[in-house]
Order: sequence, then C-alpha cells, then structure tokens
Amino acid sequence: MTAYEAAVAAEPVKAIGATRTKPGTINALVVEFYGSARYQQLKPLTKSTYRNIIERFRAENGDRKVATLRTEHVRKMVDNRASKPAAANHWLDMVGMLMRFAVDIGWRADDPTRGVRKVRMNSTGYHSWTEAEIAQFEARHAIGSKARLAVDLLLYTAQRGLDVACMGRQHVDGGTIRVKQEKTGTELEIPIHSALAASLAVVPPDQMQFLLTYYGKPFSRKGFGQWFKKQCRAAGLPHCSAHGLRKAAARRLAEAGCTAHEIMAVTGHRTLAEAEKYTRAADQKRGAEAAYAKLGRAQK
Repeated sequence: MTAYEAAVAAEPVKAIGATRTKPGTINALVVEFYGSARYQQLKPLTKSTYRNIIERFRAENGDRKVATLRTEHVRKMVDNRASKPAAANHWLDMVGMLMRFAVDIGWRADDPTRGVRKVRMNSTGYHSWTEAEIAQFEARHAIGSKARLAVDLLLYTAQRGLDVACMGRQHVDGGTIRVKQEKTGTELEIPIHSALAASLAVVPPDQMQFLLTYYGKPFSRKGFGQWFKKQCRAAGLPHCSAHGLRKAAARRLAEAGCTAHEIMAVTGHRTLAEAEKYTRAADQKRGAEAAYAKLGRAQK
C-alpha cells in the first residue's frame, strides 16, 4: 500500500526497510546496497551468496555507525574467523564491497578493509578425483544407474553440479549439449563424449530432464550435491564431491595436451589463471617423464 500510495502521488518509493533503520548505520547501508543497481544487476545465485554473508555481518553489527568502523575492527573480525580461512576471506570480500559502496555514496571517506590481509589458505580446495577413484565409482555404479549418469554428465561436460542437475533433452542439439552456466551466464556448446552418449542412451525417451529425484522431481541446488555425496559414500569415496569431477575433467584435458584456452572453451572459465593450473601440472608431469626417460637412456 505504501508503494501504491507513493506511485499515485508520483513520489519516489524508498527501499524496503529504509524506514525501519537508523540513518548512517550498517543496517541502513545494507538496505541502500540491496536497492542499488550494483546489487540488482547480479545473477540470482550471486545475489543469494552475497546476501548470506552480508546478513550475518548485519546481524552482528547492524546498529553500528558506518563511519566509526576502523581497520583494526575489521582485522579483529577476520582474526575471529581465521579457523575457517575460506569463510573469513569471503566475509572480508563482502564487507569490503559494502565499504566501497559506502565511499561511493558519501557515507565514508575511506575503505577500512583496505590493507587487511586475507587468511592464508593451506587447502587446495575441492579434491580432484584421480583415475583410480573414477574407476572405483564406475565399478560401484553401472551404466543405467542414476549415479553413473550423474558422474558421466559431470565428468564429460566439466560443468558445475548446479548446471548438470538442470540438463535435459532440450539442451541436446545433434552431437552437442548446450549449457548456460547459472553462476556466470556463460553459454557453451560441448561435444557429447562417447561415454556420456552411452549413459544418455538408457534414459527413458519420455523423460525430458536427465536427472530426477526419487519422486520424479527436479533436484534443488543443494539437494543434488547432497544426493551425489551419498553416491560417493556408497562407492567408498567419502572425500569426493561433484565439484571435484569438474577439476578432474580439466586435468584430463590438460593431460591430453589441450591448451589453457581449449580447456576454458569447455569449462567456461573466464580467466586463464584457473585453466593454466591444470596445464602447468600436466606440463610438469610430461617434463619429468621426459627427463627420466633421457636419464634411463644415458645410463644404459
């Protein structure tokens, strides 16, 4: 009704929640940020990810004045989250985004997150499946099973689980499968590998979407990951995940001699840095093998 009355009166409508926040506070800044073009133009998945972190920061500091937040405060907050480095660094990124927005709209003169170091990460991220682990999964889940179809879609398209869970016959065009990545909006056309074609051949012809729940419904974003994790445990691979197959697919491409740009054409990565991790590792392995081959010949 407030929006309707404002429209009738030809008055601008304030952002939802603006009248319930104190001016100059973190609460008020978050409301302004949510109403900004910077936030509104984000992809739905990115919005959700950002909002989860921002709302936790808001719950802890909502009544605090934006102008009084100092670098030492931010550093202490990061230190308190250091036991989970990835979460701490994501938190710092989001708070930095909010503070830079505050500078842009004139609420602050500086960004208090600038100069605060991220927590060092010792982990390499999701475990990349080895060939032995892929073979072990395939031995447990034969062609014709939903688990085998899922692993083949993940491994032979090199896409994220949330994109694989949405794939169906409408995305197949001859010998390729079309993908529009939910996270980035990147559009790809990927040739259907013979191993994937064998798995797709046993999907019932009247089933439009390839992967469905036990109840015949599409998987939710979290639901697919949780279900696939159960299939990994059933195969004796509790440390493996859907995202690890994306990394394994990129590794395979690199080991086959693909360039970083060729890998990007399949995975949809937008920068060379990620793809080059796999090509560097493959080049190192090939180089080491060549070196020891020369050593063996020299010692004969």
